[in-house]
This record gives sequence, C-alpha cells and structure tokens, in this order.
Amino acid sequence: MTVTRPDPKAPRSELGELLRYWRDVRGVSQLDLSLEAGVSQRQISFIESGRSVPGRDTLMILAQTLDVPLRERNALLLAAGYAPLYSEAPWNAQEMHSVIRALERVVRQHEPFPAIVMDRHWNVLMTNDAAPRFFNQFIDMASREGPRNMLHLIFDPNGMRPFVSDWDNVSRSLLQRVYRETVGHVIDDNTTRLLDELLDYPDVPRDWKAYNAPSAMPVIPLGFVREGVVLRYFSMVTSVGTPTTVAAQELRLECMFPADDATEARHRQLLSASSNER
Repeated sequence: MTVTRPDPKAPRSELGELLRYWRDVRGVSQLDLSLEAGVSQRQISFIESGRSVPGRDTLMILAQTLDVPLRERNALLLAAGYAPLYSEAPWNAQEMHSVIRALERVVRQHEPFPAIVMDRHWNVLMTNDAAPRFFNQFIDMASREGPRNMLHLIFDPNGMRPFVSDWDNVSRSLLQRVYRETVGHVIDDNTTRLLDELLDYPDVPRDWKAYNAPSAMPVIPLGFVREGVVLRYFSMVTSVGTPTTVAAQELRLECMFPADDATEARHRQLLSASSNER
C-alpha cells in the first residue's frame, strides 16, 4: 500500500499525523485500533487531532498493535516529546556482538555455497568466502565500487545481469521480493529510491507487479549461465527473532542453495578449481 509518508523527524505537533499515517498503512480504522490495542477510540482521536499526547506506554502499545518497525517507533516517541527507546547503533556495534558472532558462524558453516548478510536495503554487510568466489566466476568483483548492493549487482548490465537466465521472470520475482521482505511490510524512502534505480536499468519488466506463473520447481530459481550451462539456485532468508535494536531488526541473512543435483555438482567443481588457483 502506498501512503504519503510524513517526515520521520516530525515535531511534537505532528504526532497525530504520524499515527494516522500508520493506521492508513495498516488499513485499520480508529475503532479497529481501539479494540485491538485496548485504548479508547476517543483518546486515539484526540492524539490524531493534536488535542492530547499519550503516555509513553500507551504510545508503544499503539505502535506495537500497528506493527510499526523499531526505527519508526523511535520517530513516534520523538514526535511525542519522549526519548527513543530502541538503539540505532550500527550493525557492528559492541551491543550486537553476540548477533554478529552467530551470523559469522552461520555464513561460515554454509560453505561452499554463498551466504550474505544484508541490511534492509540489500546492502552487503558480511559474506562467507564462497560468495565472492562464486560471483568472481562471472565478473571481477574487485572492480566494483563499494558499498555493494546485492540487487544492483544482479540488475547492472556491467554486473551479473548478462549471466542471468530467464531474466524476465527473475527480475520480476526479485522486485516483488523487495516489497514482500521489507521491514514491517512498509516501503520507506530508501527502498522507494532503490526500486526506482533498479527500474532505470534496461530490460526490466514494467509489469513486474503482475502475477508470476508457477515454476515447475517449488520456488522460482535464480539461474546463472556459465559456459552454456545454467546453474540454478534458490535462497533461504533468515532474520533475527524478537529484536530489540534497530540494527537487529533490519539484518537479514540470505543463504543460496543449489536447486538441483547438477547445479550442486557443478558449483562444487567451480569453487574447488578456484581454490586450487589461489
């Protein structure tokens, strides 16, 4: 759903606008929100009209009921005149140490298949050794400037785009994933910008929101063509359970798996050869 988004750094007088925005995003009425959150409809109306400011606990109950992402909950708190509750420290801050160690363990154990840790906008934060070794089978990854974005890597004609099999279906499914996997199922400004940039690349289907025909496989594979052979993969995406910091909520781990036995055998052969060349 596309709703005009208010300024996330809105002053206190715009708290009502922010709350109304999230109600519109979720498609719930004041009455629905009242019944679900246990807050009177009259109080919700007063908040949205600017006639009252709720207590912090009440505001967080409303935010939780509306499934507002943690970063945007901080914006609600600031608009109401309260200090933020959720740390916005970077993903590699000391407080994230245990999470980062867990991610390092998972990506390492996923060898020899690519595993990539990304932020909410598909920017690459961490990989295992297999990921760059795999993509180096097609392009010179060292020639690409950072920060690296996984979607730009796939869509860029100077990146992986020339090697993608069944481009029409793959690009459409990836764009749909951007919508489906957004934090809190909300398209923020940076995600909108990312989509616009991807749509500016050549040969991107303009009807990408259209229904995808079912694949013969249980998933739509991402295929890469190397020396006339199509290597087919699918992904499993993992997020941190019950996050209490913005960074933890916005991290996503993507692990690529071969979609068939032939791809697995060819993949192991390719990466084994690249290891011997080191």
